[in-house]
Amino acid sequence: MSRVQLALRVADLEASVAFYTRLFGTEPAKRRPGYANFAVAEPPLKLVLIEGEAGEDTRMDHLGVEVEDTDQVTAAAERLKGAGLATVEETGTSCCYAVQDKVWVRGPGSEPWEVYVVKADAGTLEKPTGSTCCLPAPEDRSSAGR
Repeated sequence: MSRVQLALRVADLEASVAFYTRLFGTEPAKRRPGYANFAVAEPPLKLVLIEGEAGEDTRMDHLGVEVEDTDQVTAAAERLKGAGLATVEETGTSCCYAVQDKVWVRGPGSEPWEVYVVKADAGTLEKPTGSTCCLPAPEDRSSAGR
C-alpha cells in the first residue's frame, strides 16, 4: 500500500508529538533525537516531525509518497522523466534514520516531493543537519524541478 508523506519542521517536538498522538489516536512509529514519525492507518499517512529551531513556526519540510519496493521507485522515476520533469535519484541513501531508495522532483512552487521506499531501519544513523531533512545536496536541488 502506498501512502502520502507529510514532513513538518516543528519548534517543539514533544508538544507536536503529543498533539498528533491525540489527533490521530496513535503513538509514533519511530522516535529518535529530534525526529518522530507516525504511520497513520486512516487516512493512510506517514507524518514525519523534524525538530527545527526554537520559536520558529511549524512549516512544511517536504512531501512524499512512500511505496512498497524499489521497483515502484524506479517506475515512478521513469514515469516522471517521461512526463518531462527533472528528477534526482538516490539509491541506498541514509535519511531519517533509515536506508532508502528514492526519486525527487519539485512542484511549480519549488515544493520538494519524493517517491521512496524504506529498505532498512537504521536507528544508529545521525539525523542530517541543516534546514531540510534528506533533500538532495544544494547543487542537485536546482535540477529537481519544473
